[in-house]
Amino acid sequence: MEPTSPTFPQPVRQFKQDALNVLVFGSQAEMAQHAAQEVRQHLMDCIASKGAARVILATGNSQIAFLKTLIDLGGVDWSVVTLFHMDEYLGIGADHKASFRRYMKERVESLVQPKAFHYLEGDALLPLDECDRYTQLLKEAPIDLCCLGVGENGHIAFNDPPVARLDDAHWVKLVKLDDACKWQQVNEGHFESLETVPPYALTLTIPALCAANRMICLSPETRKAKAIQSALEGEIGAACPASALRQQPQATLYLDQDSSALLGS
Repeated sequence: MEPTSPTFPQPVRQFKQDALNVLVFGSQAEMAQHAAQEVRQHLMDCIASKGAARVILATGNSQIAFLKTLIDLGGVDWSVVTLFHMDEYLGIGADHKASFRRYMKERVESLVQPKAFHYLEGDALLPLDECDRYTQLLKEAPIDLCCLGVGENGHIAFNDPPVARLDDAHWVKLVKLDDACKWQQVNEGHFESLETVPPYALTLTIPALCAANRMICLSPETRKAKAIQSALEGEIGAACPASALRQQPQATLYLDQDSSALLGS
């Protein structure tokens, strides 16, 4: 007997905010499952049509269930997939418990063995040269998919409000982290205190993220509700970097009941 295909959870609400598609699910688990199945199909289609795929992935607690579900579903030929990630703290090694390289190696690369996983070297001796190196890798060919999240201060990647530029001339840059962003890292358990969070990070910029042919953004939980409200109902601009998604018709924002609680009807 063939195994039954997984159920496809349906959103309890869906709408468009400007060009952005928004899906709201009854639970974070349903949100993660639906997103994983969408991404799986997109990757399979890319591989079927051109024999390869190039993908940018995000770290953070909001991505854990999604990534696990995507990998567990199977069906993707990861040996032809080139992976990137979108940020890394400046000055920490790849073995640091909060390193995004470590997160990706443990949760993705070691499990799927992709064609390549290009990492941002946060401990590079010449950080600005590292930004240039990574930019060239990103621009070698089109990016088929970008999976991202939204921070509590509305950031996407490490484009915090003080340093975000919706029309940034750079694709990868060195930025100073906002205190609100640093507190999120502490509260999620990645660092012991505000003082131990590195003050700077390397990040893909908003234009680099939005250059992807398809964008899937996951933002569950009550602690993201204010940022989601600002992103969808406030002005489009650097004050809430995630608002840039409203200009991206190729993007879908995934929410659960908690993160969408402050939105108007």
